[in-house]
Amino acid sequence: MNSFKAFLIEEIDGKTRSSFVSMDESQLDPGEVTIRIAYSSVNYKDALAGTGAGRIIRRFPCVGGIDLSGTVVGSGDSRFKPGDKVIASCFDIGVAHHGGYAELARVPADWVVPLPAGLSLFDAMAIGTAGFTAAWAITRMEQNELVPAKGPVIVTGATGGVGSLAVDMLAQRGYKVTALTGKESEADYLRSLGASDVLLRSSLDLARIRPLGKATWAGAVDSLGGDVLAWLASTMLPGGSIASIGLAASSVLNTTVMPFILRGVNLLGIDAVSIEVPQRAIVWKRLCSDLQPAHLKEMTRMIELEELPQVFDAFLSGKSRGRVVVRVNSD
Repeated sequence: MNSFKAFLIEEIDGKTRSSFVSMDESQLDPGEVTIRIAYSSVNYKDALAGTGAGRIIRRFPCVGGIDLSGTVVGSGDSRFKPGDKVIASCFDIGVAHHGGYAELARVPADWVVPLPAGLSLFDAMAIGTAGFTAAWAITRMEQNELVPAKGPVIVTGATGGVGSLAVDMLAQRGYKVTALTGKESEADYLRSLGASDVLLRSSLDLARIRPLGKATWAGAVDSLGGDVLAWLASTMLPGGSIASIGLAASSVLNTTVMPFILRGVNLLGIDAVSIEVPQRAIVWKRLCSDLQPAHLKEMTRMIELEELPQVFDAFLSGKSRGRVVVRVNSD
C-alpha cells in the first residue's frame, strides 16, 4: 500500500484542526509491526482529541484513534508474522503515535496483542478500550475480594461505552447491578443489558452528601467522578471497592477519609493505558471467556471512516449510547 487514507489531527495557529489526508508508509511512526487496519472505535477520549475539546493530543500532527484491530503485513519482531490478526490499543496510540483512524499503522511490538480465539476483529473493536477498561475494573475489584455474595454493585454513566459493557459483564458474572444514568428514556436499554435496577441521577441529593451514608454497595464502577464519586464513597458497604475510571462530570473530589478508615472502602484507580502486555493479554483472554459481553451486538453500531467527524458531538454532549465501531478496511 503506497498511499493510504488517514484522519489527521493537526495544530494550526494554536487551534486543533482535523481532516482526512493521504499519507504514505514513510510517514508512519517507528515500530516493529505494520498493520493493515480493519476496524477502530470511538471513545470519549477520541472525541476530545479529534475536536480539540480536550488537551489529549501530546504530539502534532497525529492520526487519531486509540484503538485498532487488523492484520499484520510486516514485522521485525519474531512474535508476529504477516497474516496474524492482532489488536493494539492504549499506550501512546492516537495521542502521541499515529493511531487507528487510518488504513495502515506501524506500532512497537510490545503494544500489540494477538487476537484472542473466539473474537473477530470487529468484536475486538466493539469491546475496545472501553471494554478493556470495564474488564480491568472488574478484575481489580475481584482482586480486592468482591464477589456477588457481598452485595449489589452500581455502574455510573451506565449508557456510555464503559458503562454499558460493565453492566453487561457484571450481570453475566452473577452480580445484582444497579445502573445509574441521567437518561430516563434509556431504562429499558439498561435492563436489556442485565441491570436489575435503574437509578436516575436526578434522584440523588448531591448537595447534601453525608460523610457516611446508608451502606448499600459492595462494588462500583464510576466514570463520572466529582460529587457522584463522593456519594459512592459514603454509601459503600464495609470492605467495598470503587473502580474509578473517568471524570466525565468532574475531576474534583470533595470527600472525607471516613469511608476509608471506618468502613475499609477501597478506591481503585483504573489506568488502562499503561498496563504491560502480559497483564493486558490476560484481560483480553477474560474478555472472550468469563467476561465476554452477552449483548455486544445490541449495544454496538458501525460507521464508515468517512462518517467519523459526525459522531464526535454526541460523545461530548453525553448523547451517545453504547459502542461505535469504525470500519476502516474490509476484514
